[in-house]
Amino acid sequence: MKSCPDPEIRRISDESGGLLPVTGPAPRVLILGSFPSRKSLMHREYYGNPQNHFWKIMDTLFAIDTGLPYPARLDRIRELDLALWDVVRSCSRPGSADAQIRGPVFNDIAEFAALHPTLQLIVLNGTTAARYYPQAAGNCRVPTVILPSTSPANTRYTLVEKTKQWSVIKEE
Repeated sequence: MKSCPDPEIRRISDESGGLLPVTGPAPRVLILGSFPSRKSLMHREYYGNPQNHFWKIMDTLFAIDTGLPYPARLDRIRELDLALWDVVRSCSRPGSADAQIRGPVFNDIAEFAALHPTLQLIVLNGTTAARYYPQAAGNCRVPTVILPSTSPANTRYTLVEKTKQWSVIKEE
């Protein structure tokens, strides 16, 4: 058997795919990314790249301190009735660029929504999540909104602009 020259790539490719959903019993908002970055997969953490703006936005909107350990940040996400997941369950992708996703296999978003009738909104974190969402959504009828990607590759918007648009997830 030929070995993979890069142990990090081999470790990632040996994983079963993306990350499991993070949710409490009654989520009101499901935040869907496209597929985790290499750093996120290596750390087994949503938005595990420190350059990603996601946790900075959560800190501004909900006072989830970016310095908290990851499990504590997830506890706060659940307390706020937010859920995290990705549209793509597994794929082939060199590096972390969404444009390089090949052979995507999708998570069953419709099933998640059926199991969580409290869902009021699905947030698509960027255009790649939005592009793949119809294939993953099935008959899901929960309203959706596309928000600017929190990825460090998205330089079209500043952190302040992203945070302003992401404020739609706050309870009114």
